Amino acid sequence: MEVIPSFCACLVIYKEELTSYDTLADILRERLADLSSVAMPPPQVHEIPVHYGGDYGPDLSFVAKHCGLTETEVMARHCAELYTVFTVGFIPGFPYLGTLDESIAVPRLETPRTRIPAGSVGIAQLQTGIHPFESPAGWRIIGRTDVRLFNPAHPPYSMMQIGDKVRFKEEG
Repeated sequence: MEVIPSFCACLVIYKEELTSYDTLADILRERLADLSSVAMPPPQVHEIPVHYGGDYGPDLSFVAKHCGLTETEVMARHCAELYTVFTVGFIPGFPYLGTLDESIAVPRLETPRTRIPAGSVGIAQLQTGIHPFESPAGWRIIGRTDVRLFNPAHPPYSMMQIGDKVRFKEEG
């Protein structure tokens, strides 16, 4: 009935009246063995303008200090990568992007914030992501974008899909 992908797993919802678990598991194993022949749509490339630091990125100075870099170097390294959308989740439209340059990798906050603004760009470990809504967050917030990532009135709702590419651009 529905397939819900996540970072490293996939939830398959089915009706027991239509098929058994064993039959469905066999079909999925067969399809999994044949994934290399599946044609994937070409990824879209999204350029995301970001206001870094200050009120937009309260953790940028921590990241710079933790990594032994200047804030400008952190921003440049964050913008230098072409990231892949690994999955979309946590909240609707939140893209998990990787892989982050190891030189700017930082741990998550010990205590997550209860609210950060929509559009906040965060980093944690070797990933970066964008919060489509005001939400709690345990990632280090280094900037913010004005790009709307999720629109419930327009399918496919989420601007980014698994496999898409993302490049950040410093917005003055």
